[in-house]
Amino acid sequence: MTSAPVKQKVALVTGGARGIGRGISENLMRDHHVAILHNTTVPDWIPDTVLAVQGDLTDPAFAQVAVDAVLARFGRIDVIVNNAGAIVSSPVETFDPKAYRAIFDVNTLAPHALLSAALPHLQPGASVINISSVNAEHPPLGASLYGASKAALELWTRGVAKELGPRGIRVNAVAPGAIDTDETPREETLRQAFIDLTALGRLGTPQDIAAAVRFLASDEAAFITGSVLVVSGGYRL
Repeated sequence: MTSAPVKQKVALVTGGARGIGRGISENLMRDHHVAILHNTTVPDWIPDTVLAVQGDLTDPAFAQVAVDAVLARFGRIDVIVNNAGAIVSSPVETFDPKAYRAIFDVNTLAPHALLSAALPHLQPGASVINISSVNAEHPPLGASLYGASKAALELWTRGVAKELGPRGIRVNAVAPGAIDTDETPREETLRQAFIDLTALGRLGTPQDIAAAVRFLASDEAAFITGSVLVVSGGYRL
């Protein structure tokens, strides 16, 4: 007697249209159904098997709209990757309430809204992975609020992991170091400065982060929750 086939898992990736998010989406597409949330970037590279939902994560109503769209297409959600992020310079000499509030709205509050909307549909074994940053520990010069928002995201990761652990839902984070993406090329002097601060002597790639996300989403990480996996090549050791 043969067992029934296991249904393919469904992964929801925010900010999945470009950069690190695209790398994560393409990695998970190998053996997951994938839905990506995007705002301003049109994902013209995705196959028909991928669901793309456009919307603004700072809109409180969008989380439920996105979850409903994923459920209508795939019928389940197994993995949530909170990758979408906002970075704005925030020197102490200036104060722009709207711009600065958006940093926390996207980086900290949007993951909570999305998880809250998806929670009734998550089964034991589900995995949430938040994309943080080494800047949660090493605040960037002139962008301290960005670092603060990522530090808040890491604390939220641990708190929600504790809250959802009894339900068999794991919550972890990945903290990238300096990552090289086609969409945001760095001037060569800055690239070299980051390389000089990195033990492995190179910038990271979206694929480096995607591999870490794949691990945390998998059953291989079944006893890992509330953790932050730093994927930085040894940045500022």
